[in-house]
Amino acid sequence: MSTLWQNIQYKMLRSGNRLNLLIGINVIVYLAINIPAVLEQLFRGFGNSSIYLFADKYLKLSAYLPNILIHFWTPVTYMFMHASIFHILFNMLWLYWMGQIFEEYLGNKRTIGLYLMGGLAGALFYVAALNLLPAFTSLNAAQVSSIVGASAGVMAIVVATATLLPNYTISLMFIGPVKLKWLVVFYLVFDFLSIIGPNAGGEIAHLGGALIGFVYIKQLQKGHDWIGGITKLFKSKPKLKVVSNNMGKNASDYPRQEEIDRILDKISQSGYNSLSKQEREILSRASKQD
Repeated sequence: MSTLWQNIQYKMLRSGNRLNLLIGINVIVYLAINIPAVLEQLFRGFGNSSIYLFADKYLKLSAYLPNILIHFWTPVTYMFMHASIFHILFNMLWLYWMGQIFEEYLGNKRTIGLYLMGGLAGALFYVAALNLLPAFTSLNAAQVSSIVGASAGVMAIVVATATLLPNYTISLMFIGPVKLKWLVVFYLVFDFLSIIGPNAGGEIAHLGGALIGFVYIKQLQKGHDWIGGITKLFKSKPKLKVVSNNMGKNASDYPRQEEIDRILDKISQSGYNSLSKQEREILSRASKQD
């Protein structure tokens, strides 16, 4: 058991894999809530779990503005909770599959930032819709509605990947090869049409996450890296400045931003396979750059 726990710790904290960290946090939160809750119900009777009541009150995201002001942390906590085992299973599978493609071309230093941005955008869309749209305000839906799930953060990564690599092809069971752009279009249309269904809040949050994923890649292709800019604000500045005369090495190790932008545009228009060997090497070095 100790070896298993050590392996989990390594994969989450020391391997440098951001996907493992995100998936690990989601799974740990789900198990930490649901295992004690199931045991409690076995001894106290079904439907009498104080653990579920606590999680619903303090960790879910409510659309009711007074609740958000009191429980101001819920726009973050909701994106690490899930309603059922199938809910977390499908979200984590999507995160793993699409996240691997995302990190292959952009490195792993943007994954967590985009996940959080997508989750926050989903929360904003959800709260705004239930408090502003007549279809929901006429029913006072905000007072009784709440959402959980990583879907908005996952959708940000999925849509970002499809925006960067629209012609990237994956094979789906029973369907065959499908380009990412068509797969994402299908899910976005499905989410939009489902807004009038029983999970209206969740579908709206999905669309918020999807929008931030799309906008982020478009801004990145223009040379504006929102996540990289935020990260640099929290980096400690070195006290000593080292100047090197080896300009050739600097140019080789750190590609120019204009060159990176040109390669990203080429991927967006023609796909990754259109890149030359040199362009692939430049993109690989850029993904490893701090």
